[in-house]
Amino acid sequence: MFMAADSREVMNIRQASQYLGVSPDTLYKYVTEEKIPAFKLGNRWKFKKTILDQWMEQKSTMNMSGAKKKPKGAKTAGAR
Repeated sequence: MFMAADSREVMNIRQASQYLGVSPDTLYKYVTEEKIPAFKLGNRWKFKKTILDQWMEQKSTMNMSGAKKKPKGAKTAGAR
C-alpha cells in the first residue's frame, strides 16, 4: 500500500509530462532551463507532485496578475 501512494507522489519524466499535459521533450527542456522544480535521483529526473502543484498554483496566480499587461498587441491592432 505504501508503495502505491509513494509512486503517485514522486513521478518520473513520463508521468510528470502526462500530469502537466506537455511532451517529455518539453519537460526535459524546462528542467534543464530550471523553469520547473525537479530533482535527480541517480541519473533520472524526478518530480514531486505536491511541489508541482504548488509551482502551478504560483504560476497561475502570477499569470492572472500579469493578464492586464498582456493585451498590448490588442491596443496596436485596434489603433488603426
